[in-house]
Amino acid sequence: MTSFAFSQAKLQVKNAKVNFGFAKRGDVIRNNYHVCNTGKAPLVITEAEVSCSCTSVEFSRQPLLPGQSMTVTVIFNTASVYGRQDRSVYLKSNDPRGDQQLRYKGVVSKK
Repeated sequence: MTSFAFSQAKLQVKNAKVNFGFAKRGDVIRNNYHVCNTGKAPLVITEAEVSCSCTSVEFSRQPLLPGQSMTVTVIFNTASVYGRQDRSVYLKSNDPRGDQQLRYKGVVSKK
């Protein structure tokens, strides 16, 4: 009997949900997420899917070797929104388990 071990990347996010609290309309909020490759193959994040133009994402496109970590920064520009916010970003990578969700929420006042 032969067993095969598959080397796969595994994206793990520490604290994938962030509450930024309260902000004033027009503030730019930067949420940092600690991302680690807990798999046995290099991890490559290929893109970040956002739900609105008020959100952008900064991350390295370099392969993350097993055991390495990096910071993914989600930038939320509150200029066009107000009220209670609950938004998600989906990181796409070569992790066979699929997309990883990053979530942030808080309240933006009109003034």
